[in-house]
Amino acid sequence: MSQYGLDTQFRMYRAALSGQLQWDWPVDVKEWRRMAKNSMSKPAWGYLEGSAGTEGTRRENRRAFERIRIRSRMLQDVSDRDLTTDLLGQHLMAPFLLAPIGVQEIIHREGDLASATAARVSGVPYVLSTVSSHAIEAVADVMGDATRWFQLYPGRDPEVVKSLVRRAEQAGYSALVVTVDTTMLGWRPRDLKNLYLPFLLGQGIANFISDPVFCARLKRPPHEDMMAAIQEFLSIYVYPGFTWRDLKALVQGTALPVLVKGLTHPDDAKRAEAIGAQGVIVSNHGGRQVDGGIGAIDALPRVRQAVGDDFLILMDSGIRSAQDVLKAVALGAQAVLIGRPYAYALAVGGQAAVVELLNQLLAEVDLQLALSGYAAVKDIGPDYVACDHSR
Repeated sequence: MSQYGLDTQFRMYRAALSGQLQWDWPVDVKEWRRMAKNSMSKPAWGYLEGSAGTEGTRRENRRAFERIRIRSRMLQDVSDRDLTTDLLGQHLMAPFLLAPIGVQEIIHREGDLASATAARVSGVPYVLSTVSSHAIEAVADVMGDATRWFQLYPGRDPEVVKSLVRRAEQAGYSALVVTVDTTMLGWRPRDLKNLYLPFLLGQGIANFISDPVFCARLKRPPHEDMMAAIQEFLSIYVYPGFTWRDLKALVQGTALPVLVKGLTHPDDAKRAEAIGAQGVIVSNHGGRQVDGGIGAIDALPRVRQAVGDDFLILMDSGIRSAQDVLKAVALGAQAVLIGRPYAYALAVGGQAAVVELLNQLLAEVDLQLALSGYAAVKDIGPDYVACDHSR
């Protein structure tokens, strides 16, 4: 049973007994964000923080969470808490995972290796991006037996896609997350203003230049002609022609359970279920793809209603604190994916900072759960919140 919140608080307060005047790390997401911005170059920060168009979808993700309010229950026995949840036959210590974030080398020199190691140390599953800074196998090596999933952008060359999936299967990844909202890159003014696309610098393409099928497309190996490899990557990275038929073939072509990421419409979730996907991730890519989109948390209840109670639903986009995690659980998600907050921590202090952020989030979830009158995450349902989801 959990005592994370109290234990973490007292661990921090006890530092004062040795003369420490304040905690070494930030303790709220705004401060993590401020320090991350100061730690990164302007173009890299724009790439991490920027979103599509007017950035209205990113703002709406937060406004949507703010419209939801928690209905606390008092005088409940919450002396022991259970934060666990079960996903795809795996028992998780808390209802959150680390979301796939690409090109992490622009955030911190150790990139995905630092994030993945922090996830392992913290007992939190890690979802590796297709456009990671370190190869599928290298990240698997630092994770050992820890739970890891592989996120796939289904690009233009089906043989390269198949090769990436095979490598994930062989390297011990236990699920495949197919992102379907990025068949092209959104209009991102910050990156366009800065003329900044890290792929052009050979960043974020480690899985491609280490892939035998991709390298077979090249006249010379990447180490001999990196620019040609970059151009080839750009020619196949995304695929606007990807359809439900292609997705069904992907689902049927792997032994891994497939989750479809990037859905906000209930009919799309029903269709994903119908073609054999084992779950969906309600997400608008943190606002990076479609401007003016619905907040992801606003989309969640109708998706849950469409697919029923037993189908696996996760959610990301806009998660910033414990209250957001529990609001998403109340509205139908079994778990959430944490994105920008852990990227902020990575920028501030690498692996150690990501571990600290995850410890803090675990403690905050524990306290938030208890103080709102619940002893187990699994007990939270729609009555936990007050909101209007008529849209």
